[in-house]
Amino acid sequence: MIGKKLLLFPRLKLAYIVFLVLLSLPTYSPTVSAQFTNSANKPFFGTPINSTRPNFPDNGIPTGRRKGGTSRDACSVLSMPVTAIVPGEETLSSAQKGTLPQTISSKSFLALTVSEYPIFWFYIPNLPPNLHSAEFVLLNEIEDDIYRSRLTLPEKPGVISISLPQQPKYSLDVDKKYHWYLKVYCNDLRKTSGYFYIDGLVQRVALTQKLESQLKAVKPREYIAYIDNGIWYDAITNLASLRSSNLQNDTLQKDWANLLKSVGLQDIAEEPIVRYYKAEE
Repeated sequence: MIGKKLLLFPRLKLAYIVFLVLLSLPTYSPTVSAQFTNSANKPFFGTPINSTRPNFPDNGIPTGRRKGGTSRDACSVLSMPVTAIVPGEETLSSAQKGTLPQTISSKSFLALTVSEYPIFWFYIPNLPPNLHSAEFVLLNEIEDDIYRSRLTLPEKPGVISISLPQQPKYSLDVDKKYHWYLKVYCNDLRKTSGYFYIDGLVQRVALTQKLESQLKAVKPREYIAYIDNGIWYDAITNLASLRSSNLQNDTLQKDWANLLKSVGLQDIAEEPIVRYYKAEE
């Protein structure tokens, strides 16, 4: 009996030493990437994003028209153009060297989404009474209609959103490019009526496990992860939703302004969201 007790003491001593060693080791918790490591320790909305941080470059494919409505035959001249809230650029040019006046060429670049049913965002300026009829059109790669909807634009200038019906026939396929148009008619929706238009391209990409982990790490500010991965439509939609439900939050207001400034839309960065258009068949 005494012999058994003597054998027990070395075992207890060894177990105690192992316990102390384990306590001294640093705890390990996996992180998604260095930039998201400390997100859990930050305040709920944290620090505003930098207006130079996002990168949504021109990828060389056919471009669309980001701004429209400065002038057009049979239509009133607008003080500010109808604008698609997408990455793009404006360039000042003239027909011939030394020729005035110079004209502005506005391009919209292909933008990405991970959503089957992305939401589209636009700025609508102060419009004359006869310019409130509009039409939104979404086309597939062979220019067949996917979705077409008539709209009555708000009288108050500001940002609007247009959603797609959440039914399979309207869903976007992964790795396919789609072409959208927003037409603002000068009088009515008759084909003979003059109109302003803007257009662009959207492509759905797969939601990877890496991005999914990043989204969880920065929740509820998922737009941070979307921005870092170049996913425009989901970034702007998430940020717009948070901004609308937290109007007194300075971080969200600054993030919205900075995101628009980062793609050259500083002229509308302070505009309010005035209308959400729910999908109609």
